[in-house]
Amino acid sequence: MVGNRVGLAIWVQSLKQVKQLKRFGNIHYVSKKMKYVVMYCEEGKAEETMEKLKSFHFVKDVSMSMRPWIKTEYQNSVPDKEKEFDYKMGI
Repeated sequence: MVGNRVGLAIWVQSLKQVKQLKRFGNIHYVSKKMKYVVMYCEEGKAEETMEKLKSFHFVKDVSMSMRPWIKTEYQNSVPDKEKEFDYKMGI
């Protein structure tokens, strides 16, 4: 069963060691051109996992996705004029 997960972007120097990253979470995407890996791990262990990954010699940088903490429900403060006219049409 999968709990809350968070995404990690791991910038590497070489793609040879990508197989070593499998034990820390689920690898979602590997970019061969830009040399980074997108991986998902458990939210509770994210900080610990980031510290372990940064200690590897082939890892340049590790950054965490902020998507779980960003508000995704938007509210339109100004009503759309075209929709306003559509509702007032009388038949």
